[in-house]
Amino acid sequence: MAMDLTKVRNIGICAHIDAGKTTVTERVLYYTGKNYKMGEVHEGTATMDFLEEEQQRGITIQSAATTCPWEARGETYTINLIDTPGHVDFTIEVERSMRVLDGAVAVFDGKEGVEAQSETVWRQADRYGVPRLCFINKMDKIGADFEFSFNSIKERLGANPIAVQIPIGAGDDLVGLIDLLEMKAYYFDSTELGAVVEQREIPEDMQDMAELWRHELVEQAADLDDTLTEKYLEDESAITREELVAALRIGTLSQVCCPTFCGAALRNIGIQRLLNGVIDFLPNPTEVAEVEGVDPRDPEKALTRANTADADFSGLVFKVVSDTHGDLTYIRIYSGVLKKSSRVLNPINGKKENVSRIFEMHAKDRIALDEAYAGQIVALIGLKHSITGDTLCAADSPIVLERMTFPDPVISMSIEPLTTEDKKKLAEALGTIMREDPSFQSRFNEETGETIISGMGELHLEIIKNKLVRDMNIGVNVGTPRVSYRETIVGPAESVRGKFVKQTGGRGQFGDVTINVRPLTPEAAEAEDLELKDGIAFVDRITQGSIPREYIPSVELGIRQAAGSGILGGYPLVNVAIELIDGSYHEVDSSQIAFEQAGALAFREACTQAGLALLEPIMNVTITTPEEFFGTVSGDLSSRRGQISESDVRGVVRIISADVPLSEMFGYTTVLRGLTQGRASSTMEPHNYQLMPPNLRDEVLAR
Repeated sequence: MAMDLTKVRNIGICAHIDAGKTTVTERVLYYTGKNYKMGEVHEGTATMDFLEEEQQRGITIQSAATTCPWEARGETYTINLIDTPGHVDFTIEVERSMRVLDGAVAVFDGKEGVEAQSETVWRQADRYGVPRLCFINKMDKIGADFEFSFNSIKERLGANPIAVQIPIGAGDDLVGLIDLLEMKAYYFDSTELGAVVEQREIPEDMQDMAELWRHELVEQAADLDDTLTEKYLEDESAITREELVAALRIGTLSQVCCPTFCGAALRNIGIQRLLNGVIDFLPNPTEVAEVEGVDPRDPEKALTRANTADADFSGLVFKVVSDTHGDLTYIRIYSGVLKKSSRVLNPINGKKENVSRIFEMHAKDRIALDEAYAGQIVALIGLKHSITGDTLCAADSPIVLERMTFPDPVISMSIEPLTTEDKKKLAEALGTIMREDPSFQSRFNEETGETIISGMGELHLEIIKNKLVRDMNIGVNVGTPRVSYRETIVGPAESVRGKFVKQTGGRGQFGDVTINVRPLTPEAAEAEDLELKDGIAFVDRITQGSIPREYIPSVELGIRQAAGSGILGGYPLVNVAIELIDGSYHEVDSSQIAFEQAGALAFREACTQAGLALLEPIMNVTITTPEEFFGTVSGDLSSRRGQISESDVRGVVRIISADVPLSEMFGYTTVLRGLTQGRASSTMEPHNYQLMPPNLRDEVLAR
C-alpha cells in the first residue's frame, strides 16, 4: 500500500563545520526511537559518522541517510534525514543532498553566528529552491548570543529569519526556551537526556522580552497571510497559534521566511521542539513543485511528473557507494512506484538497469523493501551503468531530470603504486572512487608516466590517500600537492589558418580551417547567450559550404581536445571563444580525422598569436583570531599575496576575510597556529581564477 505522502518529510541538516550538525542528528535519532543510545562526535561513536576516518577526525566526510518516525499532535510522520558534511572540501556531498531534499535545517553556532561555509550551504539551498528552518545551536557555549546570531542570518545571508523561540539563559545558565507561538516556557531536564520536558509559565523577568519577540513574530506572520493582516490590525491578541503556524508555513514554502529555533544539542535542549517545527513548517513531497525534466528524444520538449504513486516512475541518482555486494545506488523517487526485481531505463546512456534489491537506509544499516514510492529516498543494488546525477525512469515513459553541477578540482598530486600488484589494483580503485565522488578526478599523464589525482583541497586528497592505503590495502607513494592552474588568452587573434595535409601511398588526408579567437569570461558568455562548455565557446560561422557540415563537429572536437591539454604548460585552456569562419576541403582526401587535426593546429597557432597567460585558483579565506594577533595575521596574509576584503570585530576576536592564491596556502593551518599561540582558526573555499603575475607564471612553467 502506498504511504501517505503528507506524512513524509525529506530533510537535510547542513551548516558550517563544527556548528553541531551531527550532534543534532544523533539527538533526532534518539528522540525518534531510532537509536537507544546517543552517539557522540567527540567520542567517535556518532551513528551517522560511521567511516573510520570520520570517527578519528570528529568530522563528517560523506552524507549519510536515515529514516525515522516522529509523533506530532497525535499523528505519526516519517522523516527521511540526510546529515551532510560542513568542511568545504566535501561541499559536493552537500550539493547532491540539496538536489534531492524538500527542506533543510540550517544549523548555526550560537556564539559565531553565520560563518564562511554557512554562506556556501545557504547559496546551494537557494540554487535548488529548498525551504529552510534555522536552528541556533550551542546556546550553552560561553559567549553564546542569540540576538547576535539571529541578526547575522539577516545581515550576512540576506535572509528573513522569524524567531519562534528564544532561549532562557545562555552559556552555563541555559535551562530551556520560550515558545513564542504558545507563549509558554519549556524546561529540559538534562539528567534525563532531555527526554523530560516541563511546560511552565514564562519567567517574570523575561516577560517583557518575550512580548517584544512575540509582537515581531505576529507582525511578520501577518505580512505573509492577507487574512491575518486584518485580524492583526483589529486585535493582535486574538491571533491563535494555528493561524501563526499556517502563515509561517506559507512563508517558508514560498521561501520568503525561515522560522528560527534555538537550543543546545549537546545538552539535549530544544531538539523535540525543532522536530515539531520540521513537521509544522517544512514541505511534504506533494507540496513541492512537480519535478521538471526534458524528453530524451527531443531535449527542447519540457516534461513534468506529478509527485504521486500513480504517475510514471522517475527518480534521480544522487550518490553511488561501492559495496562488497555491488554498488549501492542512492535514489530519490520523484514519481510512481519502484518494485524490486524490476527493470528501469537510464535515459542518459539509453541502458536498462535491473533493480535487484531496494533498501531503506539507516546510516550503514539497511532494511529490505519490496517496493518504494514517490517521496522516498532509498538505496538500490543491481545497477551497473548509473552514476551520480543520472535519471532512472519507466522504459515506456522516458524523462531526463535536471543534472547536478559539480565544481572543478583545485588541487592535484601525483600518486604511484609501490608494486606491480598495487598497479593493477590502483586503476580499479581510482575508478571506483571517481564513481562515488564526482569532485575527484584521476588521469594518467602520458609524457611523465605519472598518475595525477585531483580534488577540492588538501584534506580531500589526504582522505582519498588514506582510503586507498587503509580501506583498499593498496601501497602508494604520493607527491606533494600541486595547484590546478588554467591557461587562457589575453587578446584576440583573427583569420588564423590551420591546414593538415598528409600524402601517403593511397588516399591522403586533407583538412583546412580558418578561425578567430578572443577572450570570453563566463559573465560575457551569459550576456552574449553563448554556451561556455569546459571553458570553451565554439561558434560555427561557415557560409556557402566552404567546409561540409559533417566535418564541423570534428573541427570542434579537435579544438576542444587541444584546449584540454593546454599549450603553455599542459593545463586546460579556458575562457576562449572560437569562431570557425572559413576553410576548404578535398573531395577524396578530406576526413573527420583530418579536420580534427586542422582544428587543433589552427587553435594552437591562434592562441599563441593572441598571447597566453596562466590563471591560478584564488581561495576565499576566513580567519578568526584574537584581536592582539590581527597585525601579525594580516601581515602574513599580505606576504602570501592576499587581499583582505573584510574585517569585523566580534567581542575580543577579529574575523578576517581575504582572497589568497591557493599556491600560497599549503600548510597554512599549522603556520596560523604558530603565529597565534594556537588560538586562531581558518576556513577556505574556492573563489575564482585570476591572472598570475608574469614572473610567478614563468617560475611555475620552469618546474
